[in-house]
Amino acid sequence: MLTFEELYRRYPALSVCRESIESTFGLLKNCFTNGGKVLLCGNGGSAADAEHIVGELMKGFLLPRALPDSEKVLLNAIAGKDIASKMQGALPVISLSSHTALATAVMNDNCAQMVYAQQVYGLGNKDDVLWGISTSGNSENIVNAFHVARFRRMKTILLTGQSGGKLSSFADIAIHVPAHCVTEIQEYHLPIYHALCAALEQNFFN
Repeated sequence: MLTFEELYRRYPALSVCRESIESTFGLLKNCFTNGGKVLLCGNGGSAADAEHIVGELMKGFLLPRALPDSEKVLLNAIAGKDIASKMQGALPVISLSSHTALATAVMNDNCAQMVYAQQVYGLGNKDDVLWGISTSGNSENIVNAFHVARFRRMKTILLTGQSGGKLSSFADIAIHVPAHCVTEIQEYHLPIYHALCAALEQNFFN
């Protein structure tokens, strides 16, 4: 099992992020416990990371996540056949980078910098979390999304580089990895979100 201690052992430089990483876990845990969902956004490689996180949380990652027996019985009764054994437990996470038709409509009809803000306005609720990934911390479309998240009374998480940019001042929790080069920042981001996904899965599906 990938634990936080294993993360810091394998990547000693990330020990400086310990407090923010584990605070992020607490915030995400509370969000899911309270029936909320997580909205993710990023650009370029960070958009790919957002989709990667969805893939780890919306289905089994390191654990099998079989459905509870009570849900299996009801689901199979509705379907009239056994589909429940092919299902896995999920945590509700949405990548805002994935909505191509909506994103291009916003960019064409309104403003490209509002592509994530518009989605946060339409999907976000007070029990939800917006998780932005930005190596520079200055992505204007994520800045705008954070403003709308605050309007929606959502909590915000930032995964970024050492400088953190202007997004740092808007985030409830900011994880600043100890790197300035984009490729190095991204290389640190992956083990962090893998450890977070593993910890969440252990908490909800062990």
